[in-house]
Amino acid sequence: MKPKISLITLGVTNLTRSTKFYADLGFPLDNNSNEHVSFFSLEGTWLGLFPKEELAKDAAVSADRSGFQSFTLAHNVGSSTEVDATLLHAVQCGAELVKEGQKVFWGGYSGYFKDPDGFLWEVAHNPFMDLT
Repeated sequence: MKPKISLITLGVTNLTRSTKFYADLGFPLDNNSNEHVSFFSLEGTWLGLFPKEELAKDAAVSADRSGFQSFTLAHNVGSSTEVDATLLHAVQCGAELVKEGQKVFWGGYSGYFKDPDGFLWEVAHNPFMDLT
C-alpha cells in the first residue's frame, strides 16, 4: 500500500450547512458534488462530506460517537500571523475557537477550531518544516 491519503470523508449532521462552511473557508467545491455528497479538491487529496448516518451505514458501523475522536485535521501556514488570521477566518465562517494561536511545546505556533460537526482542525506554523 502506498503511504497516501486520497480522500478524507467526514460524516456530517447537516450536509448543506457543512458544505457552506467549507466553501466559506475557501475550499473549492467540486462539480461532482450533489444533494447527497460534497467534494472539495485540495492540494494532493480530496475532502468529502457525507451524511453521518449514511456514511455509518456504508461502513456497516454504528453512527453513535461522542467526545474526542482521537484524530485532528491540520492546516499548516507560513507564519504565526497566518495562524491567527486563519483561526479568525474560520470563526467568522461558523467554526468554534477551541484554542487560540500560541507558542507550543514542539517549537511552533498553533491553535484549534471545531467545524460545525465538532471535527477538530489544528492551524499551525512549523518553523522547522515546510508543510504549507
